[in-house]
Amino acid sequence: MNPEFLALSLPPMLIGTLAAMACALPGNFLLLRRQALIGDAISHTVLPGIVVAFLVTGTIAAVPMMLGAAGAALVAVVLIEAVRRLGRVEPGAAMGVVFTAMFAGGVLLLEQTDTASVHLDVEHALYGNLESLIWLDGFSWSALIDPAALATLPPELGRMAAALAVVSAATWLFWRPLKLATFDEAFARTLGLPVTLISLGIVTMAALAAVAAFDAVGSIIVIAMFICPPACARLMTNRLERQVAWSLGFATLSAILGYVLAGYGPLWLGSSASVSAAGMIATVSGVLLGLTALFGPHRTN
Repeated sequence: MNPEFLALSLPPMLIGTLAAMACALPGNFLLLRRQALIGDAISHTVLPGIVVAFLVTGTIAAVPMMLGAAGAALVAVVLIEAVRRLGRVEPGAAMGVVFTAMFAGGVLLLEQTDTASVHLDVEHALYGNLESLIWLDGFSWSALIDPAALATLPPELGRMAAALAVVSAATWLFWRPLKLATFDEAFARTLGLPVTLISLGIVTMAALAAVAAFDAVGSIIVIAMFICPPACARLMTNRLERQVAWSLGFATLSAILGYVLAGYGPLWLGSSASVSAAGMIATVSGVLLGLTALFGPHRTN
């Protein structure tokens, strides 16, 4: 295999795969609870929080970004309640107004402030910057065992690995309460389980995955991965354990196949330019969902 693959393609491919898996894991529970669009909502609300966090701290480190996203989520909750009460509208309409307004405000902040120098602008917010996440010291296979070379890996790789590890550990530790609260909330309440806290925990896991993935892969992949792989998996099985495994497989396939097609697909068709990796990954996940909807064993359920 060409050593250039190690430096130019493997890191962004791994980051995209980790991001897809981190989003797909909580996406299973959101889908089964009929809350799949919460992933879309999170991607809209975190943008202004991330931008404000950068403007205040001057850094795109993980902790300020998480605090900014958490602050934006809190503001969104307050605004939704205010719109619902003062405007006397249903909660769904209030959420639509607030999420759209906050995302528009985040885009406006990006356009009016000097954030492009740190890869925080409208283009990167939507499409991410997967193609630029290369490993400058990785042009030799010996770099895989060189601590100095490994230290220069894109920081997004470590951040996404940590996010996936946290989400996976939380899912494993609280698997039984998550399963009970998802399929039979009333029964879970009779057992004394904190159903409201469990729901908040699922949303928190989704927010953690979204914030970690936002800078690297953009909102398009985040939204697609919360919905498409779990929906594909749901059409393949009726067992939650198998659904989670299927969703991780579909997320991995979408990320790898999408990245390869983005880079080499146009060349195979005679074009000299590649296309957006994030857009192609989202497209592949949508195609997979269409195929499972047509041919999946549980498509009629």
